[in-house]
Amino acid sequence: MTAAPARLKKRADFLRVAAQRRKWAAPGLILQAAPTPTVTLPADQPTPDMVRVGFTVSKKVGNSVARNRARRRLKAAVAEVFPAAAEPGTDYVVIGRRETLTRTYSLLLQDLRTALKRVGAARRQRTETTRE
Repeated sequence: MTAAPARLKKRADFLRVAAQRRKWAAPGLILQAAPTPTVTLPADQPTPDMVRVGFTVSKKVGNSVARNRARRRLKAAVAEVFPAAAEPGTDYVVIGRRETLTRTYSLLLQDLRTALKRVGAARRQRTETTRE
């Protein structure tokens, strides 16, 4: 099993990802993607094959309990989908929506996989076909 994705925590990183305008809105979430910058702060030091993820849920979703629940659901979905499906060298921002709270978990996972494909940031699957 691969390690969990690194976290985006600085506002500047969230703004940089949003400025790329690569996003997809699914019923349960919004996914934004941008390539990881080559020059970063020495404390960060992302490697070219690293995946970094940031999470945000606005007050439109509900009170702090609802926002934290939505964020936890998104973190669980990312931990399940990203190790196999996320493109290395890419930063992602996952934005919670009202439907994040009520959508079934399997549909939330499907939304995340679809969003990865739609923003063009899904890992290309290697198909091994042997012809004899």
